[in-house]
Amino acid sequence: MNTQTTLPLTALISVSNKTGIVAFAQALHALGVRLLSTGGTAKLLADAGLPVTEVADVTGFPEMLDGRVKTLHPKIHGGLLARRDLPGHVAALEQHGIGVIDLLVVNLYPFEATVAQPGCTLEEAIENIDIGGPAMVRSAAKNWKDVGVLTDAAQYPLALAELREHGKLSDPTRFAFAVAAFNRISNYDAAISDYLSSLQEDGARALFPAQSNGRFVKLQDLRYGENPHQQAAFYRDLYPAPGSLVTARQLHGKALSYNNIADADAAWECVKSFEQPACVIIKHANPCGVAIGADACAAYIKAFKTDSTSAFGGIIAFNRPVDGATAQAVGKQFVEVLMAPGYTREALDVFKTKVNVRILEIALPASLASGKTDWERGRNAMDVKRVGSGLLMQTADNHELSLDQLKVVTVKQPTPQQLQDLLFAWKVAQYVKSNAIVFCADGMTLGVGAGQMSRVDSARIASMKAANAGLSLQGSAVASDAFFPFRDGLDVVIDQGATCVIHPGGSMRDQEVIDAANERGVAMVFSGVRHFRH
Repeated sequence: MNTQTTLPLTALISVSNKTGIVAFAQALHALGVRLLSTGGTAKLLADAGLPVTEVADVTGFPEMLDGRVKTLHPKIHGGLLARRDLPGHVAALEQHGIGVIDLLVVNLYPFEATVAQPGCTLEEAIENIDIGGPAMVRSAAKNWKDVGVLTDAAQYPLALAELREHGKLSDPTRFAFAVAAFNRISNYDAAISDYLSSLQEDGARALFPAQSNGRFVKLQDLRYGENPHQQAAFYRDLYPAPGSLVTARQLHGKALSYNNIADADAAWECVKSFEQPACVIIKHANPCGVAIGADACAAYIKAFKTDSTSAFGGIIAFNRPVDGATAQAVGKQFVEVLMAPGYTREALDVFKTKVNVRILEIALPASLASGKTDWERGRNAMDVKRVGSGLLMQTADNHELSLDQLKVVTVKQPTPQQLQDLLFAWKVAQYVKSNAIVFCADGMTLGVGAGQMSRVDSARIASMKAANAGLSLQGSAVASDAFFPFRDGLDVVIDQGATCVIHPGGSMRDQEVIDAANERGVAMVFSGVRHFRH
C-alpha cells in the first residue's frame, strides 16, 4: 500500500554532480516541498535564492572530518527508514524529534571517473569513495514504499510530473527508483572492488584484477538462444563503447534473434576495421564475402560474388551509408540483418514491405585513428569466454598490421599491389574461425576456408568455394591465420594459383616452408602475429 504522504513533503538533496539540480530544486520548492541539503549543494541552492535547511541544523552536529561525516546520523536515517504504517516507528520518531524524509536526491562521489584518469593515486581514489551517499540511498531504497530515491538526473522529469499531478510518487515509480538505486550502489561498489583488486604492491594496476565484477544492463529478452530449447537475453556494458553493436538503432523488421546478434557483431567488427568503403557478409559467424570498393554498392557486388550461396540468409554490414542503388542490389537476395551508419529514404523504402529484414543503424566511432583507446574506437578491450564454473579473460585481438611490420622471407619480393592484397587478406583472416585460409585479390575475397581441424582442409575448402563461385585464383594472395606447420598447405594454395602468401611464421619448420615458397616461385611474408579465433 502507498503510505507516502502527499504534499507538503520533505526532500533531502545531496549531489556531487550538480547538473540540473537547481532547476529541479526550484520546481520542488514551487510545489511546497521543504528542502534539506548538505555542504556545497546547500550553498548552491541558497545562492539560487531557495530556502534550504542544512543537515547540520537538523542533526545538531556540524559536518566533520573534512566532510566525511555529514549524514550518518539517526535523525537522517531514522527519517529515511521509518515506516509510516507502523505505529511503533511513528512513535519513535515523535519521541526523538525526528522528521520524515519523503524524497532523497543523491548522486555519488565520482569514483569511476577519478580512477579512469591516468596517474590516479590510491589516495585520490580512496577520497572519492562515497560513504554517506550510498548509506542514505540504501536506507531510502529499502523503505521505497514511503520514500522516493532519485539517483540520476534523468529521473527528475518523471518525479516532477507525478508530484504535480498527484502530490506524491506512485508505487510503481518509487519501486522502479529503488531498483535503480540498488543497481547504482551495486555498480559503484563493483567499480571500487575492481580498482582495489587490481592494485599491485608497487602501486601499478594489474590488467586482470583479483576479483572481476561484471556490470551489464539487459537490453531485451530474446525468443530463444542458439536453439529453440535454450532461453536467452541480450545485455550491454554499463558504459558501452561508441560505435559498438549495442548502440545500434533498429529501424525496421522483426526482433533480433540470439544468432542474429552474434553474427551481426562479427560483421560489424570486421567492416568497421576498413577505412575504404567496405561490405562484409557473414554466415554462421564467418565472413563468406568481404570487399572494398569505390562505394557501398560496388563493395557489395564484389563481396556477394565470393559465395552467393552462403550469402543467402546472411548478415550484411557496410561502413558507409546505404543508398537506393545499394538497397536495390541487396534486396535481390534474402538477408536477415542489414547494418550501416545510415540509410537514405530511398533505401529504407526498398525494405519497407520485407518484415523479415532487420535494418540496424549504427554510428561509426568518432575516431578510428591509432593512438585512441579501444573504447574510443568502439572496440572491446577484453574478451571473455565462459567455461565450466569459470571465465577465461584476455585482452581483445585488436592488433593492426602495417606494411612496415611485414618481413619478406623469400627470394621473390611482393609487388606493391600484392602487399595491399596481403594486408587485405590478413585483415579478413582475423575474423575467420580457425583454422583460417583466405584467398583475395583486388580488394575482395575469392575463397574462404574456416573452422577446420586441418589447415590443409581449410585451404582445400577455400579453393573449392572459389571454384563453385566461378572465381579464378590465378595471381591471388593468401592469408593463413597461423603458420603453416608443413609445406603441404602451402602447396595446396600455390597449386590453386596463389602467387603471394602471408602468415605469422614461428614454426620450427619455417625454413622448410620458406624453401617450398622459393621452389615454387612465390612471395612470402611473415606477420609475426597469430590470429587464432575459436
